[in-house]
Amino acid sequence: MKPLRILLSLALLALSTAALAATAPPAAPPDAKASFDSLKTLEGAWEGVITTDPPVPDIEGKTTKIWLRVTSMGNVLMHEMKSEGRPDNPITMLYLDEGRLLLTHYCDAGNRPRMVGTASPDGKTVDFEYLDVSGPTKYGHMHHAAFTAIDADHHTEDWTFMLPGDKHVRAHFDLHRAAAAVASK
Repeated sequence: MKPLRILLSLALLALSTAALAATAPPAAPPDAKASFDSLKTLEGAWEGVITTDPPVPDIEGKTTKIWLRVTSMGNVLMHEMKSEGRPDNPITMLYLDEGRLLLTHYCDAGNRPRMVGTASPDGKTVDFEYLDVSGPTKYGHMHHAAFTAIDADHHTEDWTFMLPGDKHVRAHFDLHRAAAAVASK
């Protein structure tokens, strides 16, 4: 009888261990984690000029300030943007989720597109491709983003906004670390 109890206990232990393993989120693949860690080095205040294609007079050539902050015990990189002469202040959250590097953009168009990030072979660019969107898309939605590290004090961001009718506007930000006096909001 005792061997049966031991065998039964071992079987239950094996089943409970398997059940726990099945419910635990998978670890992020090394490239997703490495890309996220790389993006976190951009933490700080940035400033630069926007160029758009096709040109958008409201923002073309305007100065933009961007703040990147690692938050939530290192689990999220928050990206906040403020462009000269614009009342909006879109927020973007970058994070690891079930093995993927994700971006959720809280857009001034009233929606929240999500994108999945992958690193370029040289590791300098993290490219985010459209996954899905929640909220209304009447005015369009952000469809693509790319972050490219040039050096410790210079990076670029490229954002593509998809307008109704599958037309798009690309915005390119050439950003440099802001001086301490400019860094505060």
